[in-house]
Amino acid sequence: MPRLLIVHHTPSPGMQAMFEAVVSGATTPEISGVEVVRRPALAATVPDALEADGYILGTPANIGYMSGALKVFFDLIYYPCLDSTRSRPYGLYVHGNEGTEGAIRAVESITTGLGWTKAAEPVNVLGMPAKADLEACWELGATVAASLMA
Repeated sequence: MPRLLIVHHTPSPGMQAMFEAVVSGATTPEISGVEVVRRPALAATVPDALEADGYILGTPANIGYMSGALKVFFDLIYYPCLDSTRSRPYGLYVHGNEGTEGAIRAVESITTGLGWTKAAEPVNVLGMPAKADLEACWELGATVAASLMA
């Protein structure tokens, strides 16, 4: 069964709402045969990344960059996963009050280096997530999960 790994850093109510929407989309009944695994960024391991067939990454933008927690995840998995995870799909959601572009650019740079394939455009939310933002997160979860269906 294909496995979707959701790696997230969720320190705020806004990030929590976005995370829950992503999980809801990824686990919707219309998507079958995909195992969804959730890991906080600081708890995600190399085996988690190697065993996954696709990824959703969630981070706040901290001073114009991804969270330190997501950066630690990438630092841990980069070389062990470099050759064996190429072409796997990924999605990204980012929350911040300003300056989210740097966080998106940094994640896209690392995922490009890993050879991962963007399954959908990043969900970029400034301020508290509105209904449309949460719907976009739901869609992101559903899109990446559906891309793994056999």
